[in-house]
Amino acid sequence: MDVKLLNSLLIALACALLVACASSKSGSVYTREQARHEMTIRQGVVESVREVGLEGTKSGVGTMAGAAVGGVAGSNIGGGKGQIVGAILGAVVGGLAGSAVEEGTTRRIGLEITVRLDSGQLVSVVQEADERFLPGERVRLLSGRGETRVSH
Repeated sequence: MDVKLLNSLLIALACALLVACASSKSGSVYTREQARHEMTIRQGVVESVREVGLEGTKSGVGTMAGAAVGGVAGSNIGGGKGQIVGAILGAVVGGLAGSAVEEGTTRRIGLEITVRLDSGQLVSVVQEADERFLPGERVRLLSGRGETRVSH
Protein backbone atom coordinates (compact mmCIF):
# COMPACT_ATOMS: atom_id res chain seq x y z
CA MET A 1 0.00 0.00 0.00
CA ASP A 2 1.24 3.49 -0.82
CA VAL A 3 2.61 5.33 2.26
CA LYS A 4 0.77 8.57 1.38
CA LEU A 5 -2.52 6.69 1.06
CA LEU A 6 -1.92 4.95 4.40
CA ASN A 7 -1.14 8.28 6.09
CA SER A 8 -4.30 9.83 4.62
CA LEU A 9 -6.41 6.91 5.84
CA LEU A 10 -4.94 7.14 9.34
CA ILE A 11 -5.58 10.88 9.51
CA ALA A 12 -9.18 10.38 8.36
CA LEU A 13 -9.63 7.65 10.98
CA ALA A 14 -8.21 9.91 13.69
CA CYS A 15 -10.60 12.72 12.74
CA ALA A 16 -13.57 10.35 12.76
CA LEU A 17 -12.61 9.06 16.20
CA LEU A 18 -12.32 12.60 17.55
CA VAL A 19 -15.76 13.53 16.26
CA ALA A 20 -17.18 10.38 17.87
CA CYS A 21 -15.75 11.51 21.23
CA ALA A 22 -17.80 14.69 21.31
CA SER A 23 -20.36 14.52 24.09
CA SER A 24 -23.17 16.92 24.79
CA LYS A 25 -24.04 18.59 28.09
CA SER A 26 -27.07 20.16 26.46
CA GLY A 27 -30.37 20.81 28.15
CA SER A 28 -32.11 19.52 25.02
CA VAL A 29 -30.11 16.35 24.26
CA TYR A 30 -30.62 13.08 26.11
CA THR A 31 -28.42 9.99 26.02
CA ARG A 32 -30.03 6.64 25.28
CA GLU A 33 -29.50 5.68 28.94
CA GLN A 34 -31.51 8.73 30.08
CA ALA A 35 -34.57 7.80 28.00
CA ARG A 36 -37.55 6.29 29.80
CA HIS A 37 -36.36 7.30 33.27
CA GLU A 38 -38.61 9.30 35.56
CA MET A 39 -37.51 12.82 36.40
CA THR A 40 -38.64 15.18 39.15
CA ILE A 41 -39.81 18.60 37.94
CA ARG A 42 -39.43 21.80 39.94
CA GLN A 43 -40.33 25.27 38.73
CA GLY A 44 -38.81 28.65 39.36
CA VAL A 45 -37.58 31.96 37.98
CA VAL A 46 -34.17 32.64 36.44
CA GLU A 47 -32.17 34.95 38.73
CA SER A 48 -29.04 35.22 36.57
CA VAL A 49 -27.27 33.69 33.59
CA ARG A 50 -23.50 33.61 33.13
CA GLU A 51 -21.52 32.25 30.18
CA VAL A 52 -18.91 29.64 31.15
CA GLY A 53 -16.59 27.29 29.32
CA LEU A 54 -17.16 23.52 29.27
CA GLU A 55 -13.84 21.71 28.95
CA GLY A 56 -13.44 19.21 26.17
CA THR A 57 -13.25 15.45 26.56
CA LYS A 58 -10.00 13.72 27.41
CA SER A 59 -10.92 10.13 26.62
CA GLY A 60 -7.53 9.08 25.30
CA VAL A 61 -8.85 8.40 21.81
CA GLY A 62 -7.24 11.58 20.48
CA THR A 63 -3.92 10.59 22.06
CA MET A 64 -4.03 7.09 20.56
CA ALA A 65 -5.12 8.28 17.13
CA GLY A 66 -2.48 11.02 17.11
CA ALA A 67 0.21 8.58 18.22
CA ALA A 68 -0.72 6.15 15.44
CA VAL A 69 -0.65 8.83 12.76
CA GLY A 70 2.53 10.38 14.18
CA GLY A 71 4.26 7.00 14.42
CA VAL A 72 3.49 6.14 10.80
CA ALA A 73 4.51 9.60 9.61
CA GLY A 74 7.69 9.53 11.70
CA SER A 75 8.70 6.11 10.41
CA ASN A 76 9.07 7.61 6.93
CA ILE A 77 12.04 9.68 8.15
CA GLY A 78 15.49 8.33 7.44
CA GLY A 79 16.37 4.67 7.13
CA GLY A 80 17.27 1.82 9.48
CA LYS A 81 17.53 3.03 13.08
CA GLY A 82 16.50 6.50 11.95
CA GLN A 83 13.10 5.10 11.01
CA ILE A 84 12.68 3.61 14.48
CA VAL A 85 13.65 6.86 16.19
CA GLY A 86 11.41 8.80 13.81
CA ALA A 87 8.49 6.48 14.55
CA ILE A 88 8.95 6.86 18.32
CA LEU A 89 9.29 10.65 18.18
CA GLY A 90 6.38 10.85 15.73
CA ALA A 91 4.21 8.78 18.07
CA VAL A 92 5.03 10.95 21.08
CA VAL A 93 4.46 14.24 19.25
CA GLY A 94 1.37 12.84 17.51
CA GLY A 95 -0.05 11.65 20.82
CA LEU A 96 0.38 15.06 22.41
CA ALA A 97 -1.13 16.78 19.37
CA GLY A 98 -4.02 14.30 19.20
CA SER A 99 -4.85 14.87 22.86
CA ALA A 100 -4.87 18.65 22.35
CA VAL A 101 -7.02 18.34 19.22
CA GLU A 102 -9.55 16.11 21.01
CA GLU A 103 -9.85 18.49 23.96
CA GLY A 104 -10.05 21.56 21.70
CA THR A 105 -12.61 20.19 19.26
CA THR A 106 -14.95 18.99 22.01
CA ARG A 107 -14.78 22.20 24.10
CA ARG A 108 -18.13 24.02 24.30
CA ILE A 109 -19.70 27.24 25.58
CA GLY A 110 -21.95 26.68 28.58
CA LEU A 111 -24.33 28.65 30.78
CA GLU A 112 -24.43 28.82 34.54
CA ILE A 113 -28.15 29.36 35.18
CA THR A 114 -29.14 30.44 38.70
CA VAL A 115 -32.80 29.76 39.49
CA ARG A 116 -34.93 30.75 42.48
CA LEU A 117 -37.31 27.83 42.91
CA ASP A 118 -40.93 28.38 43.89
CA SER A 119 -39.94 26.95 47.30
CA GLY A 120 -37.53 29.91 47.73
CA GLN A 121 -34.41 27.77 47.37
CA LEU A 122 -31.67 29.15 45.10
CA VAL A 123 -29.98 26.60 42.80
CA SER A 124 -27.50 26.80 39.95
CA VAL A 125 -27.19 24.46 36.95
CA VAL A 126 -24.45 24.46 34.29
CA GLN A 127 -25.34 23.14 30.85
CA GLU A 128 -24.41 23.67 27.22
CA ALA A 129 -25.53 27.03 25.79
CA ASP A 130 -27.99 25.67 23.24
CA GLU A 131 -31.03 27.53 24.61
CA ARG A 132 -31.39 31.15 25.65
CA PHE A 133 -32.41 31.96 29.23
CA LEU A 134 -33.18 35.44 30.54
CA PRO A 135 -33.42 36.74 34.11
CA GLY A 136 -37.07 36.88 35.24
CA GLU A 137 -38.09 34.03 32.94
CA ARG A 138 -40.07 31.05 34.36
CA VAL A 139 -38.29 27.74 33.82
CA ARG A 140 -38.49 24.07 34.77
CA LEU A 141 -35.69 22.08 36.40
CA LEU A 142 -35.75 18.40 35.50
CA SER A 143 -33.77 16.23 37.92
CA GLY A 144 -33.07 12.52 37.98
CA ARG A 145 -30.22 10.05 38.42
CA GLY A 146 -27.91 12.73 39.79
CA GLU A 147 -28.37 15.17 36.91
CA THR A 148 -30.41 18.37 36.56
CA ARG A 149 -31.20 20.40 33.45
CA VAL A 150 -33.05 23.67 32.91
CA SER A 151 -35.71 23.97 30.21
CA HIS A 152 -38.54 26.26 29.15
